[in-house]
Amino acid sequence: MTDVNKPPIVSRQDWLAAIDTLRVREKAHTREGDAIAAARRRLPMTEVDPSAPVVGGKGHVPLIDVFEGRNQLFVSYHMWHDGHTAADQCEGCTFFTGQVRELSYLHQRDVTFAVFCQGPYEESDRYRRFMGWDMPWYSVPDESHERLVAGRHFGMKASYLRDGDRVYETYWTTGRGVEPMAPSYGILDMTVYGRQETWEDSPSGWPQPYETLGQQFRKDGRPTAQWARIAAGHDDDLHSGQPSTGTGSSGCCS
Repeated sequence: MTDVNKPPIVSRQDWLAAIDTLRVREKAHTREGDAIAAARRRLPMTEVDPSAPVVGGKGHVPLIDVFEGRNQLFVSYHMWHDGHTAADQCEGCTFFTGQVRELSYLHQRDVTFAVFCQGPYEESDRYRRFMGWDMPWYSVPDESHERLVAGRHFGMKASYLRDGDRVYETYWTTGRGVEPMAPSYGILDMTVYGRQETWEDSPSGWPQPYETLGQQFRKDGRPTAQWARIAAGHDDDLHSGQPSTGTGSSGCCS
């Protein structure tokens, strides 16, 4: 760290005063976020075909079954590169999907979380198992793209409401709108060097080694989170006995 710039050093009293000044803006930001969420809850909704099939561990099931009896559903649409190695899969979707681990708090509030993956179920489900994820996982067959994706792209997130045997889409977002799924970003935003990405407004000399076309989610040729799975001895073969080489590519959905 000797060659990296650092903040100025001040007394604890001056430091607390600076934080108190910033806290006013933080509280205003929180209140604005609350106001946006309130507006989101007042949006209209649009009907979706409840019979649109997706493919899970038990084969084809209708969309309404994905709710698992609950009245709300949050779907993470996971980008997939069909036929590619694990190392070549979407680093952005891997980053966001992999940070949603504890679902009981969602279930407590009548919300089911599920991943709808692009591409064939068996191949993408092997990726899920390699990554050690245990959330509900489905693939979207071609016959359901028009009914569910509806001209948008994988990488988006969507919320649904069930009313008896009818289903409605209430909200969707993409790009930076999906960041609430990633507590890592929230934690990094509270550190002195932030996300260390090139777009950030940081003081001169702050480390910013990460571009934002997928590089921020990759390390040494594969999505960063995969390295812990490789180190633990998990097999990343998705196809025919050919483990990934780790050469990597950038197909990020961020």
